[in-house]
Amino acid sequence: MRARTALLAAAVVASLAALSACTNASQDVGAQTGPSAGAGGAAGAGGAAGAGGASRPAESSGAASTAVSAKAAALVPADAKGKTLHFATDASYPPFEQFDAGNKNIVGFDVDVMHAVGAKLGVTFQPVNAGFDSILTGLAAGRYDAAASSFSVTPEREKVVDFVTYLQGGAGIAAPRGNPQQLAMDWQTLCGHTVAAQKGTTQAIEQLPALSKQCTDAGKPAITISLFPSQNDTILAIASGRVDAMMGDSTAIAYQAKLAGGRFELAPGDVYEARPTGIALQKNSPLKPAVEEAVKELYADGTIAEIAATWSVPASNFAPNPGV
Repeated sequence: MRARTALLAAAVVASLAALSACTNASQDVGAQTGPSAGAGGAAGAGGAAGAGGASRPAESSGAASTAVSAKAAALVPADAKGKTLHFATDASYPPFEQFDAGNKNIVGFDVDVMHAVGAKLGVTFQPVNAGFDSILTGLAAGRYDAAASSFSVTPEREKVVDFVTYLQGGAGIAAPRGNPQQLAMDWQTLCGHTVAAQKGTTQAIEQLPALSKQCTDAGKPAITISLFPSQNDTILAIASGRVDAMMGDSTAIAYQAKLAGGRFELAPGDVYEARPTGIALQKNSPLKPAVEEAVKELYADGTIAEIAATWSVPASNFAPNPGV
């Protein structure tokens, strides 16, 4: 696809202010990657509306009304009881993690879930902004106590960290408004096109290369895979016409398209390779039993459903076997 004019590019940037502001905030706090310097505070989403009328929730839900669970709290290791713990997240992936309208606090579905988990356990989980492709290695090295950034649970990742399942999700394809090239979540429509994804994601590492191989095995042109360091950069690439399509979590794409004023849309097709989504912990972390119990209780008492409604996460994303 040909590049758009400078005038349109400027309009795109303006309409994506709610998303690109996250990039600026990430730069401001990007150095705060250690457990002693969290990037976000209490979960309180800004009330500013994104382009196209999609509004961010006025305030987060779940944690404020979540009481300590005696059963879950009893499983917390003695050296963590009552403490402030830190979880890493890449705050460029709404509705799961993003900066609020003031670019100060990290908010979103995953943040609310972690705050609610902490409330069950009688601890405080504070978010730390970090680049997505560095989070799991940082967690394994002990820089964080946990990580929650829409991580699909894969065998490769399980070699490095442990997971507690709290959601499920699959990939989708975003196409420019009106989908002029008739793209779909079908490899045959993607052959010969340039498709963007965020570095370190399962789309970048596994799925797009596999789809491209299907193209070449069938004698069709390969997919040109264009990777970007953050989801904000990926969104700007498709909205400005630098790429033909974007691949990411289907729920996130639909939400991000609304924030971007409909400059791109979720292409037709079934969700691709639905997988469990997990809270990541260090291998053999003593926190794991407590987090597992907390997640199970948050499903049972309706807190997960409440948080999901706040952030427009559909029930189809709920984990069939949460807390395992």
